[in-house]
Amino acid sequence: MAKIVVALGGNALGKSPEEQLKLVKHTAASLVGLVAAGHKVVISHGNGPQVGAINLGMNFAAENGKTAAFPFPECGAMSQGYIGYHLQQSLQNELHRQGIQKDVATVVTQVEVDPSDSAFQNPSKPVGDFYSQADAAKIQAEKGYTFKEDAGRGYRQVVPSPQPKTIVELNSINHLIEAGSLVIAGGGGGVPVVKTTTGLRGVPAVIDKDRSSALLADKIAADQLIILTAVDDVFVNYGQTNQRALRHLSAADAHRYIDDGQFAPGSMLPKIEACLDFVTSGDQRSALITSLDHLDDALAGKVGTLITATAVNATV
Repeated sequence: MAKIVVALGGNALGKSPEEQLKLVKHTAASLVGLVAAGHKVVISHGNGPQVGAINLGMNFAAENGKTAAFPFPECGAMSQGYIGYHLQQSLQNELHRQGIQKDVATVVTQVEVDPSDSAFQNPSKPVGDFYSQADAAKIQAEKGYTFKEDAGRGYRQVVPSPQPKTIVELNSINHLIEAGSLVIAGGGGGVPVVKTTTGLRGVPAVIDKDRSSALLADKIAADQLIILTAVDDVFVNYGQTNQRALRHLSAADAHRYIDDGQFAPGSMLPKIEACLDFVTSGDQRSALITSLDHLDDALAGKVGTLITATAVNATV
């Protein structure tokens, strides 16, 4: 009986509404398995591809006189609703199929950031689709977007990714959890907002969903953070002939591997750092990194990398 935050990667949710709905139906069965086991579950998710597509589509429509321009924070809120709707529906259907009576609720979540965060001067968070170098250069010249190469997969638009400070709707999320609801919150890392003299104001950025998920897990006093990504395990020497999976990882070993440059900054590094933030912020906490497809195997201890604050017997 544990309280668990599960963070789904935005790239794992597909490139179209049809593909996303198909993928989340599969995911729902594993997530409901956690509920059936008696755990309290909160789900967060990424939105990089989705918010980029929404932003691009809205800009295209506005440039052609079809709609008003929509700022990036509003696009982030739209992505929370769109992804949350698919997750909510799929979870409701799976709960009904298994005969479990439980409400599912999506909370459009704002996350406060610091307006002086250095990330605003150094855009780094990939959003939207992948482009060739030539196409990226053309869009950058036409629209003023910033593009960077993304882990050998092509070029993607990048936006600022400030550190999350406060979850605005935390009380509401806690009330829903305690009422027994299956909660979807912090989508896309949350809509980034800053405090002003007149109240909260959205800013054009995307908060890393793993860092927001770790903050959410900490603030709701969760026992475990599960980050679902594209690989079954965390590896050292990844992509090389001597790569090896890490089945258990202590905070000390994780910091040593980070210092050795083992984890890619735009890929595994923020996930490891988010897990470390969580497991070292309270007692008896753990984090699990594994693939979306093999969550059941990871929960059974067959795959996945378990991260804890203190050392355990490592298995490779």
